[in-house]
Amino acid sequence: MSQELSPEIIAKAKQWLAPSYNESTRNQVQDWLDNDQKSLLEAFYSDLEFGTGGLRGVMGVGTMRINKYTIGMATQGLANYLIQQFPSKISSVAIAHDSRNNSRFFAEIAAAVLSANGIHVHLFDELRPTPLLSYAVRELKCQAGIVITASHNPKEYNGYKVYWQDGAQVLPPHDKGIIAEVRKVTSIDEVKFDAKKELIHSIGPEVEESYFLKLESIIHSKNEIKMASDLKIVYTSIHGAGITMVPQALQRLGFQHVSVVEDQAVPDGNFSTVISPNPEEKEALDMALQLAAKEGADLVLGTDPDTDRVGLAVRDDSGKLVLLNGNQTGSLLVYYQLQQWKKEGKLDGKQYVAKTIVTSDIINDLANGFGVKYYETLTGFKYIAGVMGEKEGQETFIGGGEESYGYLVGEFVRDKDAVISAVVMAEIAAWCKCNGTSLWGMMMEMYQRFGMYYEQLVSITMKGLDGLQQIQQKMVELRASPPASLGGSPVIKILDIQEGTSKNQRTGESVKLDLPKSNVLQFILEDGSKISARPSGTEPKIKFYFSLKSPMKSPEEYHQKVASMAERISTIQRELGL
Repeated sequence: MSQELSPEIIAKAKQWLAPSYNESTRNQVQDWLDNDQKSLLEAFYSDLEFGTGGLRGVMGVGTMRINKYTIGMATQGLANYLIQQFPSKISSVAIAHDSRNNSRFFAEIAAAVLSANGIHVHLFDELRPTPLLSYAVRELKCQAGIVITASHNPKEYNGYKVYWQDGAQVLPPHDKGIIAEVRKVTSIDEVKFDAKKELIHSIGPEVEESYFLKLESIIHSKNEIKMASDLKIVYTSIHGAGITMVPQALQRLGFQHVSVVEDQAVPDGNFSTVISPNPEEKEALDMALQLAAKEGADLVLGTDPDTDRVGLAVRDDSGKLVLLNGNQTGSLLVYYQLQQWKKEGKLDGKQYVAKTIVTSDIINDLANGFGVKYYETLTGFKYIAGVMGEKEGQETFIGGGEESYGYLVGEFVRDKDAVISAVVMAEIAAWCKCNGTSLWGMMMEMYQRFGMYYEQLVSITMKGLDGLQQIQQKMVELRASPPASLGGSPVIKILDIQEGTSKNQRTGESVKLDLPKSNVLQFILEDGSKISARPSGTEPKIKFYFSLKSPMKSPEEYHQKVASMAERISTIQRELGL
């Protein structure tokens, strides 16, 4: 190992031998102390911290793992912070969870600790989508919210996302404030685990009903949905929380032919029919694609375990079902919304769309084309939610999202929302069908008007402590020796978000960026292409985002352009040593 098992780490581990920890935990720690220093180091070398997705890690024993005690200490820290922030008010917190193993248990632990600290808890009776929690925080006027989820991570993971009273995931200074309070909880004996049951309240169906009504209010093409009643949709929840809301939302709006992949409709924390419950990966949607082929479906929708991301398959120009990537789906969603807002005469200069810095720049082009503002944020939907909070009452959020399959339309939720996104994509499909085209045809039209963008994401997994160090070393090397050219095009600008600078490689001139600091590098090429590198905030991965642009005169050019651009990205990958 590149790091020694220090006395501090051993002392930290030995704290977990105290009687306050259960027997199985004590036995595991003792076994590591006696026989397995590597496992001990990886379990205790640090403490879990909030990344772009909050607290997330592999379930198991240790300070670097998700378990009753790390959940308890995080919740005690949150309780202490809430009492500080709202000293003259009895706080309340809404809690939801997904289908993951131990998610209900961890949700109840969080509820117990909060209630033991005199804080009211509003707890969903069973699994529900993460965006419904975002909505419930505002609807119930809570000071904070918690979701127990690890989103689309493998089955070994779980997590803990904290939301503030605006319904968005915590941002500075509250994220740092909560972490500071959590760090002050140095002993499990400081955690109050004895629940005050009278302070724990069930969230009734009225919150969900209110959400559905607001969802229905943002639909533009209700008549087209009725006219396209023969539209066939296949949906899979991939064993997650989406089954509790997505089919109902579609049916309420009048979609009459919604087929559910029954084998994946049962909530299952082992995700037994897939390798990974991530709709970004084709394998996760294979069963849905098979059902769609059998039924001749027009559209396939698949949501991840906590239902904030959605994958999409449509029929291409040859009638074949093809998966769209997150940039394609997100840009179609924004394109449609802008068209409808313009058609309804509602664009008056006070609207905007938003995306993250690694999401396709076609969204910027769409906004410019319709005379609408756009904002770019760091990776992580919480930053888009932060913009929504800043602009509330002054400008109206139309829609937007991030390339990792997370989108939002409307302002009543403050997180990426796969329930809304699935319904809106079905609405667009219905509108297209009534107007003599298809989602594929709309995408080709968009590329002809605004230019074709082709994107790929390459994620390199590096597990464990060694992996984290390898990821950091790769970023150090890219900063120390940046490429002069990539794919035959000179690098003309380097954006270093960590340093907060944009440097012109030709003149050497450097200007400051108006973004919070983050470990991201972006290489801007002379031909307008953009390559971004960033370590994941939630997984042991370093991610490279490739974005190429080219004019497209006709749909017939599309497949040839895809082939040539994909070949060029392969060349750039080799040049970067990936």
